[in-house]
Amino acid sequence: MTDNKAQYVPGHGLLDGRTAVVTAAAGAGIGGATARRLLEEGARIVIGDAHARRLGEAERALAAEFGAHNVASLPCDVTDEQQVAALFELAAREHGGLDIVVNNAGLGGTCSLVDMSDEAWSKVLDVTLNGTFRCMRAALRAFEGSGRGGVIVNNASVVGWRAQAGQAHYAAAKAGVMALTRCAAVEAAAFGVRVNAVAPSLAMHPHLVKVTSAELLEELTAREAFGRYAEPWEVANVIVFLASGYSSYLTGEVVSVSSQHA
Repeated sequence: MTDNKAQYVPGHGLLDGRTAVVTAAAGAGIGGATARRLLEEGARIVIGDAHARRLGEAERALAAEFGAHNVASLPCDVTDEQQVAALFELAAREHGGLDIVVNNAGLGGTCSLVDMSDEAWSKVLDVTLNGTFRCMRAALRAFEGSGRGGVIVNNASVVGWRAQAGQAHYAAAKAGVMALTRCAAVEAAAFGVRVNAVAPSLAMHPHLVKVTSAELLEELTAREAFGRYAEPWEVANVIVFLASGYSSYLTGEVVSVSSQHA
């Protein structure tokens, strides 16, 4: 079988001079990989995360590599409207405006529907769907008033399309993110803003290994066309494409970063 391992692609300055906000960017997953890729493409970033300690560590590491003037951070729980507003205010204060927003915050879990409590259902929906809504609303208000356009990229999931046992709350939330993306794109086009989403299937990172059984990870990996999981930076590459001028006529779309559509 051909070696399908991907090769890391260096930056090409696709986002020179842009300012981006990324939520849930403190870990080793898609958010952290996206923050790095944005910097590699020339953007300045403001990163948020509910985990303040990890966020501080991420900011210091990125600032040491890319320059402190290019990286700012603020703890942000996307279920808290005031914290969301503060994150976007920081972007305007530190970098004079906003061009790109990546809504990566989400919360999963595995539970059968018959055993799922109202609290478990609501918690996943509040972070994953309502949190995306809060950040999109803040971003669109900033974009509408700036007159400079902008781009929003939301992190959805293939489970928004297909069924998976134990994922009813997460799948419903991600399907909602997809619908929210399409509706917002129609509204935002009037002031030059594009809104798209990525739908990854299996992007491997340490936290996923901790919360998912080895058997399920093996099963999900076997479903992939390349016979392997995605690296978080491979999803980040698609996010960079959607944030860049290479996708200038693309809006209201959900791009699957996987062979799995159903």
